[in-house]
Amino acid sequence: MKGFLNNRRVIMISSGLLILLVLLAVAGPIISPYRYDDTNHPSLLAPCAEHWFGTDINGRDVLTRTLYGARISMLVGLVGALVSLSVGVVYGIISGYCGGRIDALMMRFVDILYSLPRLILVIFVIAVFDGYVKDFMADLGLAQWSSWSRLLLLFMCLGLVEWLTMARIVRGQVLSLRERQFVQAAHVLGQSNLRIMFRHLLPNLSGIILVYLTLTIPSVILEESFLSFLGLGVQDPQASWGTLLSEGAKFINPIKISWWMLAGPGIFMAVTLLSLNFLGDALRDRFDPRFRKD
Repeated sequence: MKGFLNNRRVIMISSGLLILLVLLAVAGPIISPYRYDDTNHPSLLAPCAEHWFGTDINGRDVLTRTLYGARISMLVGLVGALVSLSVGVVYGIISGYCGGRIDALMMRFVDILYSLPRLILVIFVIAVFDGYVKDFMADLGLAQWSSWSRLLLLFMCLGLVEWLTMARIVRGQVLSLRERQFVQAAHVLGQSNLRIMFRHLLPNLSGIILVYLTLTIPSVILEESFLSFLGLGVQDPQASWGTLLSEGAKFINPIKISWWMLAGPGIFMAVTLLSLNFLGDALRDRFDPRFRKD
């Protein structure tokens, strides 16, 4: 009982922090007195009453850019995790339900993909296809949105390299569930395999899917930040936590340390990732009896 109460407290605190961060990301840049691309301020100004997180090399308010960057980092994390969820769940259900040679073949394909350096693949895809996506958007008359092409590639690429773990977990659960009586009863009633997979098996996977969704989001956010740190993320004047950290790292040197350029986005990113990981662990303890500490 004590473990249950502790898990409940962790879920409430983590959820509360995440809701607060989302509200700040949505409303912060709107209510801020500064625009994220406003350069009419002193350059590299230390934190003060007017600029709580200081300003960057271009005189832009770091707090406003951090809140604006939270939108993009959280959006990439959420969309990438949902893409991963969709592909991994469908793949895992089909593999586990079919079993036999089909399952073996599908899992060998997953093993091959696991052996590849996934981030290097993402970097390669972004470097090769970024220009093509921009040209395609221009052909569709969306040239004014071409700066978002990199973001669209991040959505797809990060989602399509994160589904492997989800597929394995779902497949393992389905291998166990398909022997249960309710599945056998559905077979006897003449229900189709597709209906059994997505009408009977999928609802019984909701707990484990929710847990790993909360654990996939921080993983995608970290990978996007790493790519943005390398200059392969969103493009200026847009910002994500990764690009802000990359900019801040340039001003950490023995001559002058502009620490506030790293502190702001670093704190927001750390709190977000910790909240998501604590929430995922607490939900896992709640839904999986093997980890429950009652």
